Amino acid sequence: MDISSVANAASNATAASTQATASILMLRKAMDIQSQNAMTLLQALPQPASNPPNLGNVIDVRA
Repeated sequence: MDISSVANAASNATAASTQATASILMLRKAMDIQSQNAMTLLQALPQPASNPPNLGNVIDVRA
């Protein structure tokens, strides 16, 4: 093996590692944005109406 091929291989490995790190960071950022959007949508939902306190207390299970 010659020195230039070793240096080239090391350079390619470093570039691939940098690219993988950048891809992971972009994925995390996209997931954070999606999480924030989901929370915004959930907070925008109207609150359900409150049922009377006696509703659902007595259930007839005999048929």
